[in-house]
Amino acid sequence: MSEKIVELRSVNIYQGSNLILQDVNINVNKGEFVYLVGKTGTGKSSLLKTLYGDLTLKDGEGKVAGFNLKEMNWKKVPFLRRTLGVVFQDFQLLTDRNVNNNLKFVLRATGWKDEKLMDEKIADVLDKVGLKSKGFKMPFEMSGGEQQRVDIARAMLNSPKLILADEPTGNLDPETSDEIMQLLFNISRDYGTAIIMATHDYIVINKYPARTLKTERGRVEDNAKISYSG
Repeated sequence: MSEKIVELRSVNIYQGSNLILQDVNINVNKGEFVYLVGKTGTGKSSLLKTLYGDLTLKDGEGKVAGFNLKEMNWKKVPFLRRTLGVVFQDFQLLTDRNVNNNLKFVLRATGWKDEKLMDEKIADVLDKVGLKSKGFKMPFEMSGGEQQRVDIARAMLNSPKLILADEPTGNLDPETSDEIMQLLFNISRDYGTAIIMATHDYIVINKYPARTLKTERGRVEDNAKISYSG
């Protein structure tokens, strides 16, 4: 039986006192690739924030990578986040240091101490994203696609069970988007990493079909039929 990485049961999601999504029921298994779509303001970000412990789970039952979301507090959230990787649309790389030192910064922040092990891990993730020889480059010396690959490498540093990708192709041209999509699909297939990707890019969804969750009218529809009006 496949390992469940995300389990939400009868979950209501709030921003402050506002109910954003109600009666959310989702399972995502190890190695599964899932799109998260929906118009701006329909709860995509709130759902992602719940999964990485930024929003407290008040109603229902939720587990992510074995962590009970109801038991999350400021002490436990860092441990949850070490089992996750997050990929951003705007890369969020530190501009004052090269790629290797961007990645080393994250490892140190998540408790790594041994320099040799850190160097080995950095070489490993850069190799996985096709940037083996680019560790000494500064972010401004890289293309948008290369920076997004660094962002994905950063998300893989702690061998996550789940990667949450928020509009990872949003700022990229079609050819580069294709490369990033192929990379993400390869990661889910080759390393058994579950990936939930929020996107507005229906061209990408059409070209790389996968299970789709859609936020609409306060609900999450599983394997939604996508209308290309967005």
